[in-house]
Amino acid sequence: MSENKYDLCERLEDFAASIILLYDKKPLSYASDYLAKQLIRSSCSSALNYGEVLGVGIDADKINKLRICLKELRESQRNLNIQSKAKLFSNEDLFGLKNENDQLIRIIVTRIKNIN
Repeated sequence: MSENKYDLCERLEDFAASIILLYDKKPLSYASDYLAKQLIRSSCSSALNYGEVLGVGIDADKINKLRICLKELRESQRNLNIQSKAKLFSNEDLFGLKNENDQLIRIIVTRIKNIN
């Protein structure tokens, strides 16, 4: 993950890149392929939507984009949990991603609360 753990944009990008790297060299079953593609989409979407937050001036628009980031991160969280329960990866392989995903969710929730 990012060396500067306080740069949210960088952390979201690193999170998405870590997921891409996890699946890049692994042979996939039908289930893991399906979940991998969806996880890559949701994790990348959270980073891309946060990039849009940085360019928005109106608080209502910022909140809307942050809520999209939050939705995508929660989708990523469910996906990682399903993969863990289905033993598609070991818990050790997913622990860091699940932990970072949880921290990112908490940060986005806090950002939304602080705008209101």
